[in-house]
Amino acid sequence: MSLPPGFLDELRTRTSLSQVVGRKVSWDMRKSNQGKGDMWAPCPFHQEKTASFHVDDRKGYYYCFGCHAKGDALTFVQETENVSFIEAVEILAGEAGMPMPARDAKAKAKADRRSVLIEVMEQAVQFFRLQLKTGAAAETRAYLDRRGLGPGALERFEIGFAPASWQGLWDHLRSKDVSEEMILAAGLAKPSSKGGKPYDTFRNRIMFPIRDARGRAIAFGGRAMDPTDNAKYLNSPETELFDKGRNLYNMGPAREAAGKGQPLIVAEGYMDVIALVEAGFGAAVAPLGTAVTEEQMHLLWRISDEPVMALDGDTAGLRAAHAVIDRALPLLKAGKGLRFAIMPEGKDPDDILRSDGAEALGQILQTAQPMVQLLWQGVIEGRVLDSPERKAALDMALREKVGRITDPTLRSHYGREIAALLRAVLRPQWSSGSSGSSRAGWKARRGAMAVPSQSAKTSMLAAAQEGAETRLRASVILASLLICPDLLPEFELRLDDMLTGDQDLDQIRDLLLRYADTPSADRRGVIEAEIGPGPLETLLQARHVAITPCIRNPGDIDLARQTVTEELDKLDADKGLQAEIEEAAADPDSLSHEAVTWRLGDAANTRNRAQRSGGNDEAPEFDLGPNGAHIDKRERDAFERLMQKIEFGKTRR
Repeated sequence: MSLPPGFLDELRTRTSLSQVVGRKVSWDMRKSNQGKGDMWAPCPFHQEKTASFHVDDRKGYYYCFGCHAKGDALTFVQETENVSFIEAVEILAGEAGMPMPARDAKAKAKADRRSVLIEVMEQAVQFFRLQLKTGAAAETRAYLDRRGLGPGALERFEIGFAPASWQGLWDHLRSKDVSEEMILAAGLAKPSSKGGKPYDTFRNRIMFPIRDARGRAIAFGGRAMDPTDNAKYLNSPETELFDKGRNLYNMGPAREAAGKGQPLIVAEGYMDVIALVEAGFGAAVAPLGTAVTEEQMHLLWRISDEPVMALDGDTAGLRAAHAVIDRALPLLKAGKGLRFAIMPEGKDPDDILRSDGAEALGQILQTAQPMVQLLWQGVIEGRVLDSPERKAALDMALREKVGRITDPTLRSHYGREIAALLRAVLRPQWSSGSSGSSRAGWKARRGAMAVPSQSAKTSMLAAAQEGAETRLRASVILASLLICPDLLPEFELRLDDMLTGDQDLDQIRDLLLRYADTPSADRRGVIEAEIGPGPLETLLQARHVAITPCIRNPGDIDLARQTVTEELDKLDADKGLQAEIEEAAADPDSLSHEAVTWRLGDAANTRNRAQRSGGNDEAPEFDLGPNGAHIDKRERDAFERLMQKIEFGKTRR
């Protein structure tokens, strides 16, 4: 509806922001100056102990220096009461004694109809509560008593009982002059398919009223007392009042408890919520018979930045957890996340409370896992990573999950966290013997691998090159990742395998991996602060680095990606050939002459293909073989010398 000019200004003038806010916070009177309207309190929008939430009563604005929430009285009511703008205006106007402007006929009729429906729902609440006290509900009362729900809990949650009769509620409401149309519109009865009198939606069930954020009864949840009933739990159908995907059970009281510092806990059902609240965990809610929806996720984040999902420790609970993760990934933002507290297998929060007590459940909630951990476990569970193809499939699945995060900063952090977990699985030797320090692990591993084996020293090829080619390629790779730091997450795993034996290059590589989680724009500065500018300047000014196209065009990330990929491929091919040569030189009698020839030839061809895939940075010399294949002259000469050595050894024996 449209409001007349000046109405909102008059409303703000009549409204004291400190009084509106004061209903939700406890003022820090040592920091506040009430006479000047300068008030301070812990923020009601995020959990904190210090008073960073400031209200300027004279100007009518609030601001939190912690979470940066800001606005006026109308904004505050909207955020804390989870209502629309017009509803916030109505609330404040009623408190200020200002009549709302006349609405158009349709809007007024709709508002009047909603008011009638809410009144009908309240009459139903009272009917069900009275029925719980009758003789027909004796079995239900005994069941509730066995579940630990005493009179206080029954009163607090307004629990009732729907009798087994077909028209018990219908007849009661009709006797109160409630129209048939309103009973049906409230979802309390259903029309008969046989043309008879409508029948009650809920029969022979424990009844849980569902209230909106403002405490208005909008629906019911009913638990069947008959174990043979097809539906153990049944919710009201969706109505003009009730959209099950946009509401939460116990939302109003939970928001108030969360505002006082209690963790927001999301349980699976009504009984779990009631048990949690009765045990002292007042900020407990539950979705209404469905997986958590996008709208419910936003409701949760309006109450708490990091709700805790308390799920059953069975297969269904874990399935529900991963469904929540899939729903949450595109919605995540910096500062808005989820944690997961998985109960022991076969138990729910109510079971834990009854068997082990509130302290045991509190410990489970305190150790709730961040969402990234459960995401990782869900993707890797059951996978056997014994081949490159399976490892690549895992990498792809993880990239698909992380790629669904729309917030670029958060997506980057998730990518780094997942990359670190992936490294730990695919490269378990990374930190072995490192006493918990990743840097020590890198140094230990570097030291263990940098010294060539005796068989490598006997290789004529290794003696001729002495690692120079590896160092040249590594220099280009490291320089490219320094110039284009956003590429590092793509190549972390492959960089792990790249060891040159050069102290400066390996130190730069170690630092790139150690500071992979540092923002790209800051990474080079952090590395330079640790080792000084000298090593980086030496690397970037080296002639073979300076002439590399991607270094000369630092803004071309695609060119840099291509350069790093090609150079790593060449190093991998060199490593494969070197391994074959070392094995053959170490034990020439272990393989037949033909096998040695084939394996060395295949490794050499792989290396040659990698050499030809890039530019002409090394310009190796090739001969054309009898079969038309290109043969690197250096490899051919090294191979011939190796074969002469093998033949000489056989002749002597």
